[in-house]
Amino acid sequence: MKLGWKIIPIIAFALSATALAADPGQRPYNAKCASCHGKDGKGQTEAGQKKHVKDLTDPKVQAALKDADIIKGLTDGIEETPDHGKMPAYKGKLSDDEIKAVAAYVRTLK
Repeated sequence: MKLGWKIIPIIAFALSATALAADPGQRPYNAKCASCHGKDGKGQTEAGQKKHVKDLTDPKVQAALKDADIIKGLTDGIEETPDHGKMPAYKGKLSDDEIKAVAAYVRTLK
């Protein structure tokens, strides 16, 4: 069976379709959030452990988080408290649409 050059467009289409299907919030989450929260959302990174970040995969944490609070935290940051370290604000670093996409992506981590 000779496929030759005919298979290349099929492979290219499959790869581009996979890239388009990726969650739009995953890339900015990985770039801005994963250093503390971890790519898996568990917060088991060195920085996450120092800052006592929440395990975003925990159903109790997910249930307690309101979408508006996630968006506000991403936009304005979170001040340091005795319970957790400071989270930077991403207003001006991420667009409003990216912030909403990251918030939606956080919901997929459960």
